Amino acid sequence: MKPGEAILRLEYLSASQLAELTPAESGSVLGGMCFSHQAMAPSKLGLPFLSVDMAMPSSEEGHCEVWHSDEPLTSGQLGAIRYRQNETLLFGCLSLDEMAVNASKEGHSPLQSATETAYQRIFALLEAQGYTSLFRVWNYFSGINAESHHIERYRQFNIGRQEAFLAHGRSVIDGVPAACALGSATGGLNIAFLATRAKVLGIENPRQVSAYHYPSQYGPRTPTFARAGLANLGGRDVLFVSGTASIVGHQTLHHGDVAAQTRECLQNIAAVVEEANRQATQADFRLDQFVYKVYVRNPENLAQVRREIADYFDKPVSVVFLQADICRADLLVEIEASGGHLTPLDKSKPD
Repeated sequence: MKPGEAILRLEYLSASQLAELTPAESGSVLGGMCFSHQAMAPSKLGLPFLSVDMAMPSSEEGHCEVWHSDEPLTSGQLGAIRYRQNETLLFGCLSLDEMAVNASKEGHSPLQSATETAYQRIFALLEAQGYTSLFRVWNYFSGINAESHHIERYRQFNIGRQEAFLAHGRSVIDGVPAACALGSATGGLNIAFLATRAKVLGIENPRQVSAYHYPSQYGPRTPTFARAGLANLGGRDVLFVSGTASIVGHQTLHHGDVAAQTRECLQNIAAVVEEANRQATQADFRLDQFVYKVYVRNPENLAQVRREIADYFDKPVSVVFLQADICRADLLVEIEASGGHLTPLDKSKPD
């Protein structure tokens, strides 16, 4: 890498800004996600972008989360998966119509079958391309708290995801990725993922039971993700904090109180970051240098969530707000974070 270049860099653009990128400007783009009502990611660039239908706060234009890498990139497609890759990273995305995926096993719901199919395809791609670690996964599908086939849809998703891990001989405890699962406004199963050839260390939260050790009251299969994933990319420690909610131990706290839930989310993220710094002593992650994505269930709570975050940091931080359903019906807010990668401001700083 040349001075000033980055293995991984993040920026947020509006949908129109992304659409206006020239081929030269998009040369470093790994891929990303566009969030808006009736989302449509720009196709003219030929890049792997996931379109997620989410209502935006007030009259804001859709956000596009754009991941860059300054290592030389090539594009590819394997079935429904579109991807970009270099020597260190692979970013991919796919969207599946639940009803178009055949339920190959008796008793499987369409969402369970679609999830298992999607993850089996992801693992097949990574194995073929030689990426050993699934670093970060973003999952979006509609009706996440709805019940069908006698079980909540989020629990159907967890069954399908774990089945795919097991089918590919992957542990459902060690080496699982950082992840989130949110309810979109409409659409089928939408997944974006980042993989790497670097070693990824799973980070757990001392305040919480690991999701993969949840008791059976949360479903027949445990959620297959780590609270965070840590990897060294090109000499920089990068941390992805999974979608984080107002959960201590394994129980939801502060029912109906969005302000208290927001504060609990932030305390949980702080605990995860502290644990990452403990395990990677050279990392020195700082909460005010992270990029945050905040999912708010009810639009009327948005202003209060904004205030709680502003009060917590007492200084400007990078935050994007989206409206989405959370994986438990009693959760009102979820926050994810990432740090250690560059932003456009970082890139402008002298070495």
